[in-house]
Amino acid sequence: MLQQIVARHTWVAAIGMGVAIAGMSASSSNAQCVELSERVPQIDLQVFSTEPVSLLRKLRNDKEKLAGRLTAYLVTDPTLLPSVRKLVNDAPTADRPTIGEALRHAEFRCVASQPEVARKINDFVRKLGDSAVLSGYSAAAEEPTAPPPPAKPRNSSAGLMSGEWKTELADPFKAMPLPQ
Repeated sequence: MLQQIVARHTWVAAIGMGVAIAGMSASSSNAQCVELSERVPQIDLQVFSTEPVSLLRKLRNDKEKLAGRLTAYLVTDPTLLPSVRKLVNDAPTADRPTIGEALRHAEFRCVASQPEVARKINDFVRKLGDSAVLSGYSAAAEEPTAPPPPAKPRNSSAGLMSGEWKTELADPFKAMPLPQ
């Protein structure tokens, strides 16, 4: 009898843990601004979160890569803004406009899918109060940037059918077209 009660409580606890984990993972994925294929691996985010300066050491003197990588980190996990504050504090003045540019690009990428995240990034830059970061942020806002191209819907037949109405079988030995 006691074993049945313990087993029942264990089962209820396991279900409760499963629901809690599912709820936490759903809420964390909602904060991300990009599709799964564009996200940065979790290990890279953890390294940046614990030691933001490592990004500066890794990408020394390559401002374009610094901006791109920081943008990718922020659109994958916007909760990294406190780590960005540490990065700004430790960054040389020459790298701070690049950090501002990355913040602006991250905000731009989040506007459509997560407008509240975009607002948080904007508020973060304003509250940061660093003139070099703000200059890079403002300069990136003035750049004419084209929105990312929409993803092309994939044809489910994947080139196996041919003809005007895609009703004829394609030649399996025909050379495949090169991606453009």
